Amino acid sequence: MRIGELAERAGVSARALRYYEQQGLISARRGSNGYRHYDESDVRLVAEIRALLAAGFGLEDARPFVECLRAGHASGGSCPDSVAVYRRRLAEIDSEIRALIRRRAEITDQLAHACPGCARVPEDPN
Repeated sequence: MRIGELAERAGVSARALRYYEQQGLISARRGSNGYRHYDESDVRLVAEIRALLAAGFGLEDARPFVECLRAGHASGGSCPDSVAVYRRRLAEIDSEIRALIRRRAEITDQLAHACPGCARVPEDPN
């Protein structure tokens, strides 16, 4: 399929596909006319990339997932390198949450000192 069809089927722009190709995440064969031609499997690769980006992963994070799919696995997340990315990203998120909790406590203390009679800041219900 040509780039326009892949873009339409995957719900992305042709520009995004060219960028993914430039980054080595997908590859196209070139016809004699120079047009890019993609395989059916590229629809799945692009869907995996898009899902990872939507979940907050970067393009470099997507590489092991794409390689896992290319190796014939049913899921891009089933290979050891992909699991390592999941674990690393979860650790990063946990660190960000701890930092946000500390910042919230600092601001709550600052508010209490600046305005002793002010109503208490409501706690997060979660």
